[in-house]
Amino acid sequence: MKEEKLIRERERLALMREFEEKYGECALICGIDEAGRGPLAGPVAAGAVILPKDCEILYLNDSKKLSEKRRELLFDEIREKAVAWAVGIADEKRIDEINILQATYEAMREAVRKLGVVPDLLLNDAVVIPDLPLRQVGIVHGDARSVSIAAASILAKVTRDHIMVEYDAVYPQYGFAKHKGYGTAQHIAAIREHGLCPIHRRSFITQKVLPQEVER
Repeated sequence: MKEEKLIRERERLALMREFEEKYGECALICGIDEAGRGPLAGPVAAGAVILPKDCEILYLNDSKKLSEKRRELLFDEIREKAVAWAVGIADEKRIDEINILQATYEAMREAVRKLGVVPDLLLNDAVVIPDLPLRQVGIVHGDARSVSIAAASILAKVTRDHIMVEYDAVYPQYGFAKHKGYGTAQHIAAIREHGLCPIHRRSFITQKVLPQEVER
């Protein structure tokens, strides 16, 4: 039974190497993905990962399809096995200043710069990053279709989750460790009771979330 499961898992991973094989002439293929575009609080994070061509990381997948425990285990394994990896961050003030899309691009460019090597190709989850003079391929649902992008999604997600847990200790009344800043009913209720804290994205807080009489 275990052998059958392992065979199926390796077959699944083989399908997720489609783009890595398609562009196999490139020595250094870097996956790029982000985490945290939608929350009401905290930063957006972008992961960049270059995996060895012969690298096998079982259960690698889109971070949203994995349990927290599995993500944490893969987070460590990815960093151990990667040729290079990095995470870029754009905080809530930058998001409010230039908007979430531009802040996401900025975090992605930072992640690429921090790699320490220059990739031959970027495989991105659905986007093409502006102002980055590298060959790029945007793949729709790339975090479920490319091992490189999946690895980047896990690095971004786990790094951002760790940041939000740290913020929870500073602002415990909001429950950041639980919802990571997303607009859950618990989070919105906390905003209405306590107002906004320094890590809330002011540009994301609509009248529906926060009535005028509550301090912004």
